[in-house]
Amino acid sequence: MSAKLLALLIAALSGVTMAVQGTINAALSKIVGLLEATFIVHLVGLLLVAVLLFGLGMGGGQAVNLSQVPWYYYLGGVLGVLIIYAVMRSIPRVGVAPATTAIIVGQVLTASLIDHLGLFGMEKLPFTWYRLLGALLMAGGAWLLLKK
Repeated sequence: MSAKLLALLIAALSGVTMAVQGTINAALSKIVGLLEATFIVHLVGLLLVAVLLFGLGMGGGQAVNLSQVPWYYYLGGVLGVLIIYAVMRSIPRVGVAPATTAIIVGQVLTASLIDHLGLFGMEKLPFTWYRLLGALLMAGGAWLLLKK
């Protein structure tokens, strides 16, 4: 199996886990509240990573490089909170499939812009009409999923 195919399969698996996670998190938020569920999700994730990193020593040992990290790379934590909150807010209102499709459309358009501009040290990959057409087709799919 080629490295690219394996990477795509791993990415697809992450999509599967995102849909399940969003659904579970939305169900949790109905019981305890949106911000409370967001807190619980991140606390459980923190505990898991702490066990993996400190308990099982699975880290790469490069935490010593923290002082070299640009400040804006730390915004990933803030974005994580916003993502979890937004997913939990949207899924109960529109359903898992339409919300997930809208999330993917937003991801693809943003990813295309990041690729095109080569932001955050990524290799520049030009935006093409094929990418635009693909995103528009996905947006159309999201719209169709919302139809009753």
